[in-house]
Amino acid sequence: MKITKAVIPAAGLGTRVLPASKAVPKEMLNIVDKPAIQYLVEECAAAGITDVLIITNRGKGAIEDHFDYAFELEANLKKNPRKKALYDAVHDVADLVNVFFIRQKETAGLAHAIAAAEPFTKDEPFAVLYGDDVIKSEVPVVKQLTEIYEKYGKCVTGVNDVPLDLLVKYCSLEVTPVEENVMQVRSIIEKPEPDKIYSNYAILGRNILTAEIYDYIHRQPVDPKTGEVMFSDALGQMANDGKLYAVDFEGRRFDMGNKLGIMQANCEYALEHPEIGEAFRKYIKELVAKL
Repeated sequence: MKITKAVIPAAGLGTRVLPASKAVPKEMLNIVDKPAIQYLVEECAAAGITDVLIITNRGKGAIEDHFDYAFELEANLKKNPRKKALYDAVHDVADLVNVFFIRQKETAGLAHAIAAAEPFTKDEPFAVLYGDDVIKSEVPVVKQLTEIYEKYGKCVTGVNDVPLDLLVKYCSLEVTPVEENVMQVRSIIEKPEPDKIYSNYAILGRNILTAEIYDYIHRQPVDPKTGEVMFSDALGQMANDGKLYAVDFEGRRFDMGNKLGIMQANCEYALEHPEIGEAFRKYIKELVAKL
């Protein structure tokens, strides 16, 4: 079945980027001249997704406004022929895909947020893009994962090789190679102790899931440490049952819930920006020369 739906959980509090996220949803923090979440929606559109559900909570109305028409602003821009490019950029955001919203009424973790998408996805396969993760790649990561889902008919998670000292902040996967950058996942351990690490592969921000995931989520007990159902536990059980594949995807990931990740993303996208790229490259060279 062709994948046409995606879910973007964007209900996190953004505590790692305070005080900026006190008034502005962290998903709306900019990368050059676009908010981070727009890059995710653009990735979906480029991968053939037509319907995107964004899961928000209180205080994130700016996300809904961004993917809507802004009639007064657009009318003002449209009157000036010299601002046509700006008009197109503002107007076209609302037409990238069909965007829907639902509120996660309590901040109860990633699994809880994904479970809230069941009425939207129903029995169809769907993509999940973590709201914190912007990934710069030639081929959209969602498309890279979709191709493997279509080939093997199993849920697929996006992974990369993570340095050992960082794995304790993520998860570690026990995998069996299938083809060049594709593996079958056997087991998952969340935030492993150094002596419990399976491999350097960790899940980083993208999944292709089927409706089966909802049963796995509902069957998981609440984690006593977090008070939440852990999404990695649901994926781990799916892996134990032989139903999960992993793709070592091509792309450069930026953690937009992290101050350094935000700065890295801005630098790399600025270097390729058609308006400021050349001037920014010159500035960076001058700056580096002073270090």
